[in-house]
Amino acid sequence: MSARAAWGRALGVLVLVTALDQAAKAIVVASIGRMERASLGLGIDLVNVRNRGVAFGFLSSGGGIVFAVTAAALALLVGYFALHTAKPLIWLPTGLLLGGAVGNLIDRARLGSVVDFVDFPLWPAFNLADAAITVGMVTLLYVLERGAQRA
Repeated sequence: MSARAAWGRALGVLVLVTALDQAAKAIVVASIGRMERASLGLGIDLVNVRNRGVAFGFLSSGGGIVFAVTAAALALLVGYFALHTAKPLIWLPTGLLLGGAVGNLIDRARLGSVVDFVDFPLWPAFNLADAAITVGMVTLLYVLERGAQRA
């Protein structure tokens, strides 16, 4: 795959993840009052809560630190991707990670916190951006490990 095609695919995934995340958050905010919940069954609820930190509320009072760490991680990811666009499937985790980060950064810029809305039993509430970041990390590890096994 050409570098141009890899960048195009990564950008497409980024835009799709960001759009779906922001649309889902807008629907939840418009449908459920803050701190309210609606049961989906099987113990899964839709909620309307805010998270000022990163994963699971970690660094909840670290505003500038959260932004700086996120920006640095994204810069490293984009740099790695730019140097390895020929690596099979590397565009997918790159797009997922960037899309998830952008979705949550939009919330931080607009609201000062991130809207979380999926609440599983025994698990902190999260959103589609968080899910994309998690899937992106697992996919990135797979892509990198797959490449290491071939070497």
